[in-house]
Amino acid sequence: MPILARLACAAISGLLLYLSFEPHGIWLAGIASFTLLYAALRPWTRPVNHRLGVGGGLLVGATHALCAYALLLPWVGEFVGAEPYIALAVVNTLYILLFASIAPRLGPVAFSLWYVAVEWLHSTWPFGGFAWVRVAWGQINGPLSALAPVGGPALISAATVGIGASLAAVVMHARRSGVLTLATIAAVVLAGTLYSSSLHNTKPIGEVTVAAVQGNVPRMGLDFNAQREAVLNNHVAETERIDQDVDIVVWPENASDVNPFANAHARDRIDRAAEQVNAPILVGTITRDAAGPRNTMVVFNEDGTVGEHHHKKYLQPFGEYMPYRDFFRHFSDYVDMAGNFVPGAGSGVVHMDGIAVGVSTCYEVAFDQAGRDAIAAGAEILTTPTNNATFGFTDMTYQQLAMSRLRAKELDRAVVVAATSGVSALVNPRGEVLEQTEIFTHDHLVDTLPLRNSRTIAADHGGQIEAGLTIMGVLAAAACIVRGRRARRQPREEAPSHPHGADASTNNGK
Repeated sequence: MPILARLACAAISGLLLYLSFEPHGIWLAGIASFTLLYAALRPWTRPVNHRLGVGGGLLVGATHALCAYALLLPWVGEFVGAEPYIALAVVNTLYILLFASIAPRLGPVAFSLWYVAVEWLHSTWPFGGFAWVRVAWGQINGPLSALAPVGGPALISAATVGIGASLAAVVMHARRSGVLTLATIAAVVLAGTLYSSSLHNTKPIGEVTVAAVQGNVPRMGLDFNAQREAVLNNHVAETERIDQDVDIVVWPENASDVNPFANAHARDRIDRAAEQVNAPILVGTITRDAAGPRNTMVVFNEDGTVGEHHHKKYLQPFGEYMPYRDFFRHFSDYVDMAGNFVPGAGSGVVHMDGIAVGVSTCYEVAFDQAGRDAIAAGAEILTTPTNNATFGFTDMTYQQLAMSRLRAKELDRAVVVAATSGVSALVNPRGEVLEQTEIFTHDHLVDTLPLRNSRTIAADHGGQIEAGLTIMGVLAAAACIVRGRRARRQPREEAPSHPHGADASTNNGK
């Protein structure tokens, strides 16, 4: 395949990957993306005498990644300009370059495992990684999401890439291995579907009537913190509009950026709201202790007492804290707008009216361990309180909702999404949205959700499954590198010649 055709396939594959994510949610586009990417990276002749070189692979990988991430991540620069957004897209592309440097020599199975290995690195390093762009999030509307309770996002990513690569292999030159891989993945997906159905057929241990409150903000932008009092008042007012009996109320992250433990007026407003709704409220606020400022979700009970709290553990770098602030200040003054928050270290569970509530605050929902820790600590329902006001009318809030939906399926729990400005939603354990709000409106949602105490395979062993897939991917890549080096070192066979040489035969004839 000519290089221009390969680059065209790579560009389209990046576009298709983007379309698999919400708000588009075209899950088939995610599979098609890797069909084209495999075709762009692999040789089209058999025997494979003309592989794509390392330079060509890097060029194809960069084209794919930049087309995908340029479309997925504009929300990063909504109010801070193009530079941080472009920088993040470029940094994310570096991981795909690592993948593409070896991928041209890998068959469909090794191709998918190596992708999962690189995605693991991408999601963990540096600064905790950037798990926002994992392939699995684009499969929430498709059948591969049935793998969530089996192996979590890692297994879904492996299946997505594996199916795409296998379809390309069938068309190109490896029909037998492609069909075998497809059959294997189909069997795994069928098993995952049956397992998911068995989870849903179990009876819940109870139910809870939940209200998710979306108070909205007076205006969009990075001056959100300057609107603290108004945002608190909005959430109090919206809570007072609840005219149904509820058991618990969930407010968003930063619903009260006025610290109620340092501001008596803010504390009084929250206490009155809890008293009026006659239910405990999980409130997002800013607290401070000996370690420093915390992004905190804290329970305020209807009797005026304060319950348990969750200090956010997985903080957003370059937002909630600034790594190497002095260094990055040379490139942008925006670094001084980043916070100095300190991460927490709790279980991720608070108790409200005797119910164990798991909390993944905003960015935390992208991290596997946040939800798994909560389940291990006995969470019967999950919440994702979030503040998306600083990202305007972008795709960000819809991408995040897809993550909450996948966590519902992975962990077999209902999820309450409460956002300052939307989208807020109530999600059942099947990952289905029961109700959701419009963006940048004030609203509240009320529904009765199941409480569950099941433990999925992913909740207990998802980390080990991801580690296994990653190790196999690294070993496959390492084996490929070793084979390549051996092939280059192997001496070329010399052409056969007369034992005495051509000159000897001439001399004998004289």
